Amino acid sequence: MITLLLLCGALSGVTTVLFGFGGGFFTVPLIYTLVIAQYGAASPTGLAAMQIAVATSTCVMIFSAGLSTLHHHRAGSLDWRSVRPLVVGIIPGAALGAACAIGLNGDLVRYAFIAYLLITIADCLLRPGFLRRAPAPSQQVSGGATAGIGGIIGLIAALLGVGGSVMTVPLMRRRGASMTGATAMANPLSLPMAVIGTLVWLAMARHLPGTGGPGFIGAINLRAALLLAAGAWVGISLTSRFIGRLPDAVHARIYPLLLALVTAVMVVAG
Repeated sequence: MITLLLLCGALSGVTTVLFGFGGGFFTVPLIYTLVIAQYGAASPTGLAAMQIAVATSTCVMIFSAGLSTLHHHRAGSLDWRSVRPLVVGIIPGAALGAACAIGLNGDLVRYAFIAYLLITIADCLLRPGFLRRAPAPSQQVSGGATAGIGGIIGLIAALLGVGGSVMTVPLMRRRGASMTGATAMANPLSLPMAVIGTLVWLAMARHLPGTGGPGFIGAINLRAALLLAAGAWVGISLTSRFIGRLPDAVHARIYPLLLALVTAVMVVAG
C-alpha cells in the first residue's frame, strides 16, 4: 500500500506539471479503491469512501498545485493576467462544491465523476479548438463573465475533488493558449479551490458517518495524504525540467488519452 501510494503520488506529480491535473484524477480512484478494500463496501467508512477520496485528494492538491505553480512561475509559462479574474469566482464556488459533496450519496459522486470525465473527453475530441490550437478570440471576455465561469469551475472541482483543470485547460486552450500555457494556468487556479475545499471538509466532516477515527482528520485520510504528497514532490521535481518541451500537438493528443485511462479505472473500481 505504501509503495502504491508513493508511486501514484509521483505519477500525479508528473501529470500535474505537464497536464495541469493529477491529484484528483489519480488519487480519487486509488483512495476510493483502497478504502473499500480495507473497510468493506458496506461499512460506515466504506459508504463514505468517495467522500474520503475527494477530501484526501483535495488536501494533497494544496501541496502539488502549489509546488507546480512555483515551478511554472520560475519557467515563465504562467500568464497571471488570465488567472486572476477566474480566482475571484473559484473561491466561493469551491466552498459551495465541497459543502454539497458532504451531503451527497457516495455512489452519486462517483457517477458524477465518471460523467464529468466522459463529457470532457468528448469535448476535447469533437469540438474544434483543442487538438489544434485555436486563434485568440477577437473580443475579450468581461470580468464578470470570467468570474462566473470561475464559480462554476470551483463548484464542480471541489464537488469531485479534481482541481478544475479539465475545465480550465480546454477553456484557456480555446482562448488561444498553448498547451504549456493552458496547463500551467490550471495549477494556480486549483490552489484556492484546494485550500477552501479542504477547510470546508475539515469543518463539516463531523456530519459524515465513518470518518474522523484513527488515521483521519475529518474525512481526510492523513497517512494516504502524506504518502501521496511525498510521491508528488518527487514527480514534480523530476518533471519540471521538461516544462515547454513537449510539441504542442502531441501534448494536446495525450491529454484526452490520460482522461480515458482514469475513466476506465474509475468504472472498474465500482
